[in-house]
Amino acid sequence: MSGSGKRRASGGAGKTRLTRRGRIVAWSAGVTSVVVLGVAGVGAWVYQDLDNNIKSADVDDKIGGDRPENLSPGSKNILVVGSDSRDGANAEYGKDMDTMQSDTLMVLHVPANRKWAAVVSFPRDSWVEIPACDRGDGSDSAPHRAKINEAFAIGGTSGEVAGAAACSIKTVEANTGLRIDHFMSVDFQGFKGMVDALGGIEVCPEQAIRSKKAKLRMDPGCQTVGGEKALGYVRVRYGVGDGSDIGRIGRQQEFMDALAEKAQDKLTSPKALYGFLKSATGSLTTDPEMAGIKPLYGLASELKGIPSDRLAFLTVPNYPRQADVPADLANVVWQYPLASDLFASLARDKEVDKKELDAAAKKPLYASSVRVQVLNGTGVPGLAGTVAEKLRRAGLTVTGTGNAPQNTDTTTVTYPAGLEKQAKAVAARLPDARARQDPAAAPGVVTLVVGKGLEPDDIR
Repeated sequence: MSGSGKRRASGGAGKTRLTRRGRIVAWSAGVTSVVVLGVAGVGAWVYQDLDNNIKSADVDDKIGGDRPENLSPGSKNILVVGSDSRDGANAEYGKDMDTMQSDTLMVLHVPANRKWAAVVSFPRDSWVEIPACDRGDGSDSAPHRAKINEAFAIGGTSGEVAGAAACSIKTVEANTGLRIDHFMSVDFQGFKGMVDALGGIEVCPEQAIRSKKAKLRMDPGCQTVGGEKALGYVRVRYGVGDGSDIGRIGRQQEFMDALAEKAQDKLTSPKALYGFLKSATGSLTTDPEMAGIKPLYGLASELKGIPSDRLAFLTVPNYPRQADVPADLANVVWQYPLASDLFASLARDKEVDKKELDAAAKKPLYASSVRVQVLNGTGVPGLAGTVAEKLRRAGLTVTGTGNAPQNTDTTTVTYPAGLEKQAKAVAARLPDARARQDPAAAPGVVTLVVGKGLEPDDIR
């Protein structure tokens, strides 16, 4: 906060000062302000106009029925996607791309008691398993590993937000075990309109920014940005800070903080407020249940009562994939078992301590350092090899495969003394698996016995 009382967005890597109202999503400040329109006597037609401005997309028939169970009735998980469709006014961004893209991906978890909340950001360079998705052109994609933001592009092959959102939801659910209840997609043009309606946002990059990809040139120091420049600032990755997607996430969060705070302070005239809300709602596509001013205002009201120290803004624990695959300089992989512990806590509606999570994430266990042998306990020929290949694709070191002494219905993970963390990292990738120490286990190796209940596609 500067001496003049303005909220500034810093361009320094790793510096993110966040307020409660800014941490959720920029539009929440605008949605709450709909009440101001009515009080100001602008008229019911404005409410109706804004309500009709929000687009709806039904994804249920594209997701399918094989989904995680909701373990905490009353809680909800909302997938929020910042999208940059290449259609219409967005066509100037990434002219070499002809599909929809997701630039930002996060899950807002609202617990059943509404006394705390968590926002989990997924780095778009996360290297994950993307399940088969309906492309919207009569074909399905094949399951494969890729950047997590590719899911939005695959499902959006036909240009429909419903398909793009459905594939993103399937991907997040498959890799986290969280049941996604709602989704929201916000596009580039709406973002620019919101910033311009506020007269721009002050940012303070600590170093010069030169990025052809983001079409951005900025000198160091505080300055007000709007329109294309504001969009470039939140999108830029290379040429600022450490050049990582993690650094950009922090910059985006901070910019949204500044935008939301200025919206609260500056939207005092009906004309300015209408312009802001028109851009915000016009850029928004949600599932049918959330597609309206009333449900969005209800969500904002729930979040408004959460104490600032009970709102955690988290990033999935990760490390550069280069540690497992030296040739990969572009992607990150999630830390196991830390990432699965985070998802399990949210699935069970358990509050996450950000400081503890961040401290644990500083000492990652690289997947390639985990040595595992895979034994087939099902009698199905070739299953051990199939599972082993899935684990190799996930970065683990498979030392060998074979048949278990006897068949079993249960998948088990056993380990010798000293390999508890490695064993938990293996178990964390399997549904309902638990690791246990076995005094007779071979030294230096975790043993996975595949039971009849394990489907290879369920391995994360």
